[in-house]
Parts: sequence; C-alpha cells; structure tokens
Amino acid sequence: MSDSLTSHFNGWENSIKAWEKCHRHGRFSLNCSLLTILSMPNTYSKMYCQVVFAVKYRNARIENSFKSELFSVIGNLIKEAGGELLLVNGVEDHVHCLFRFFPKNSISDIVKVAKSKSSKWLNETNYLSHRFEWQSGFGVFTYSEKEIKNVFEYVKNQEKHHSKMTFHEEYLLMLKAHKVDFLPEYLFKEME
Repeated sequence: MSDSLTSHFNGWENSIKAWEKCHRHGRFSLNCSLLTILSMPNTYSKMYCQVVFAVKYRNARIENSFKSELFSVIGNLIKEAGGELLLVNGVEDHVHCLFRFFPKNSISDIVKVAKSKSSKWLNETNYLSHRFEWQSGFGVFTYSEKEIKNVFEYVKNQEKHHSKMTFHEEYLLMLKAHKVDFLPEYLFKEME
C-alpha cells in the first residue's frame, strides 16, 4: 500500500488491515470499502428519520383500545433493531415513527423488523377478529437536528392533523415537500 494512502487513513491500523485483506483477496468492492469505513474509529453522525407505513385491511385497523400498546411494541422493535427511538404515533390507518439511526444501520432492516414483528404480535393478541397486516413498502424522510423539535410535534399531534386531512393527502404533501419522485400507482392503497 502506498505511503500516501496509509497517511490518508491517519494511522487507523484496523481499517488499513481490513482494506488490505479485501484487496489481497480480490474482494475490493464498494461493499468491502463500506465495511472498512464503518469499522473506522471516530465515526460521528446524528441522523434522524421519520418512517411512515400503512394498514392493509379495513377490518383490521389500529383501534384506540390497543393503539398505545402497539406503538410501544413498534418503538421497542425499532430500538431492538438498532434505532434510537424518539416517538411512534399515528391514527387508525397509518403510523409515523421518528428515530435516530446510525451509519451501521439500514433503515430498511429496522422497518422490516418493526413491521413484521409488530403485525405478528398483534395477530397473536385477541385485539382483532380479522388478520392484521401492514401494506408493503414505507416512506422515509430525513431531518437535521434543528428540524427535530418541529417534526416531533407534528408526529405527536397526528390526531389533530387528521381531523383536517386524509392520510393520502398528508403522504402526498410529505413526498412533495421532500422532492421525492414517485409513481402514483405505487403509493399506499386505500384499505382493502
């Protein structure tokens, strides 16, 4: 390895060894480089996201009688999957999850755990007489530290917001506000 590359890593010996091992075995790729970078000491981040996902069936909505317990379960699952929970809230047809995530985390993995295990939990309770499922997919929107207070208040006041707008209207506004390209046919569907 060249001296300039070694000095570029500022003596991060473990990272250099990992890079050399990948290179030596012909596995130097984006994934290998990413693994090397993530194993470096002194990696600092402060990344927040709001994840939104929706209920699939009209006969299996989120009801007030179990809503807080379901949101606690979702929050615990986000923590179990590596996120740092700030808040989970929502209304009968969808959920908003606000949490901090880290460079080693995949938001998709965190959401997969939260959705699959929370629907399993809900189906194992006696809260609903119909099968519960989340729709496939989710929306994720990122925020800086200075935006979190306002986003927290927004998520906290979901019931108030939805007295004035539907989930579909809210979701379209979020996508447009974050300049997310989307195809209308792949948006969340009305509950079946």
